[in-house]
Amino acid sequence: MLSDEVESPDWWLLRLGRRMRDRQPDLDYWWDLFKGRHRLPELPANAREAFREFQRKSRTNFLGTVANAPVHRLRALGITDSEGNPDDDAARWWQLNRLDSRQKQVFRTALSQSVGYMIVGPHPTRTEDNDRPAPLITAETPSECIVEHDPATGERRAGLKAWYDDVARVGRATVYLPDRVVRYVTKQRGPGRLPWGRQAWERVEDGEQEHDLGALPMVDFPCRPDLGEDPEPEFAGVIDIQDRLNLGVLNRMTAGRYAAFRQKYVTGHKFRKRTDPMTGLEVVEQPFVPSPSAVWASEGENVKFGQLDATDLSGFLKEHEADIRNLLLISNTPAYYFATDLINISADTVQALDVLHLAKVGEHMAHFGEALEDVMTLCARQAGVERDFTEAEVRWADPRQLNPAILADAATKKKAIGYPLAVLAEDMGESPQRVRRIAAGAAADALLGASLLPQQQPGAAAGTGTGTGDAA
Repeated sequence: MLSDEVESPDWWLLRLGRRMRDRQPDLDYWWDLFKGRHRLPELPANAREAFREFQRKSRTNFLGTVANAPVHRLRALGITDSEGNPDDDAARWWQLNRLDSRQKQVFRTALSQSVGYMIVGPHPTRTEDNDRPAPLITAETPSECIVEHDPATGERRAGLKAWYDDVARVGRATVYLPDRVVRYVTKQRGPGRLPWGRQAWERVEDGEQEHDLGALPMVDFPCRPDLGEDPEPEFAGVIDIQDRLNLGVLNRMTAGRYAAFRQKYVTGHKFRKRTDPMTGLEVVEQPFVPSPSAVWASEGENVKFGQLDATDLSGFLKEHEADIRNLLLISNTPAYYFATDLINISADTVQALDVLHLAKVGEHMAHFGEALEDVMTLCARQAGVERDFTEAEVRWADPRQLNPAILADAATKKKAIGYPLAVLAEDMGESPQRVRRIAAGAAADALLGASLLPQQQPGAAAGTGTGTGDAA
């Protein structure tokens, strides 16, 4: 039976596990919204499955675009020191753990489900020169991970990763603390939600291991957290507009199917009735079937045929466009993602439409950059490298979508007023490693060029005569 001592690994297991269980419905809901599996517009209670299938066609996933738009602009190039010099160890760990691609997984998870995670641990196969295991960085999902912060300092106090092992058919969990890692397992059970009762978990034999990382090896990447509030996905403020859009599309589809064409009617005709042999219900025979070759006739008196006016769908379309504009405006997503009225716009107009979006991306860079610095600090400690990354800087690719010709022109003008080549290469969006190669290559070319210049002979100063004829 697990211990109930406050802040013991057993206590953290149950506390964080229950918190992770309680937030799972929200995570599932947000992920469904991101993937476009929105809730269907409301129906009468007796709606048939055929109409539900009709409903499903009304869903248009704008929330995925809202979350993906910043992800497309977020690309960390690497880590440099406080003076902008690339760190060789950080670059090696970066490539070893494929952070060029895994960072996108974490960013997309954070913006679609409110938070993403990275865990740093010992690499199972790679070692450093000092025979310590190389750092292993894994990208994690909030469905399996959670972190609790100290309310006074904001530092990470404890973390949990819990998942279902479908091979052994047991639940597994790892509690991460600043000085140790403790592993747990459940009794053998079928798939489903993990239990969080005190009797359900037990420690793995020899499952407690101390570490010298000096900090929690799980790092969270929250989506623009507010003080005192839990983080929310990027599209949290426009979910209602997405629901309204789906309902508007459903109404337009219904009108398009049932009222966009002229409906026929007949009055004064006596319809025949018969009994359905399958159901025993009395049904009305319908002799008037629309067809290009059909002729409708009735023997009744005062029979009149007519048709109703078709429903105008332009109002539905205008309402749809207005809702989309509101969604893009509130979420600070560039309006050119919905470029109905934007034709032959200039580059200055695109930049103006990008202002609020770039400000939002800058906030993400600040939060995610701090988290990446923490990840690199943990990597250094895991590798036994004496390196302080608290003053390091994460180099980001320029989130602006600029024409290469404009970048080259700006670099030329900066070069003319004395900007160093390394700084110009940074402004052009090169990675720290390529900046070093560019600067080294330019220095080598300059040295080679200087060595090929003709050497001036000693004493052969310009304008001085040394001939014997002048000596007389």
